[in-house]
Amino acid sequence: MGYLNNQTGYRESLLDNRSIVKKNNYVVLEPDGLVKNVIPGYENCDTTILGCPEMGATFADYLVTAHEGGKNAAGIGGDGIESFLYVISGAVSVKNADESADLTEGGYIYSPADKPMTFENKGSEDAKLYVYRRRYIPLEGHSAHTVVGNANNIEYMDYEGMTNAQSKDLLPSGEDLGFDINMHFLRFAPGASHGYLETHIQQHSMYFLQGKGMYNLDGDWMPLQAGDYVFMDSYVPQGCYGVGTEDYVYIYSKDCNRDVQL
Repeated sequence: MGYLNNQTGYRESLLDNRSIVKKNNYVVLEPDGLVKNVIPGYENCDTTILGCPEMGATFADYLVTAHEGGKNAAGIGGDGIESFLYVISGAVSVKNADESADLTEGGYIYSPADKPMTFENKGSEDAKLYVYRRRYIPLEGHSAHTVVGNANNIEYMDYEGMTNAQSKDLLPSGEDLGFDINMHFLRFAPGASHGYLETHIQQHSMYFLQGKGMYNLDGDWMPLQAGDYVFMDSYVPQGCYGVGTEDYVYIYSKDCNRDVQL
């Protein structure tokens, strides 16, 4: 198994950790203490399961370090499971039944539920990936399609009328009901915040890419920083402030475009 940070032996300090697990409410995972999971299909990769149904999520999130030659040739998704891959650092080649592409830092691919995707690190440097899987909810008369892009080529938009808090959409979910999820970036300048504590039915997964912030989850304020992961369940009040000297940036998922299932 092994630890994600490759720590071995005893620590000089007492055991402590910033991670918080409140199942069916919210979960905060800091990198320290996370383990590597053996998952069939991932070859020469260090893979850690982050979000999952065991914590109350309707999806699964993974943090993957693909070493030289690292790959998943068996396929991610398909058989009703949609998938998304984002390159945090490094480069990988990706492919599904529709498209093949070479992705560098900021690159991503969304693959519909009937099209499993594969990836391979063909370079000599490690590639760090964020991978998401979720069972697609069909909508009569609509369907999703493969999307390949790079977040660095998408312009930020002012968030809720605030110029120091901005967002960008990675998928066309705002115009296309075929998509039942979206992937977003949020960026807060130091001192910027949400305009209010949000409460909504959508679940979120969030992976923090840059900077530091103070985050409110269900009334609990906590410091978060690059490398942390958060899951929040439906109707968990949430909002944050950017702190420090650099922008606070994270990628997050959101289910959308579907009615309540009864």
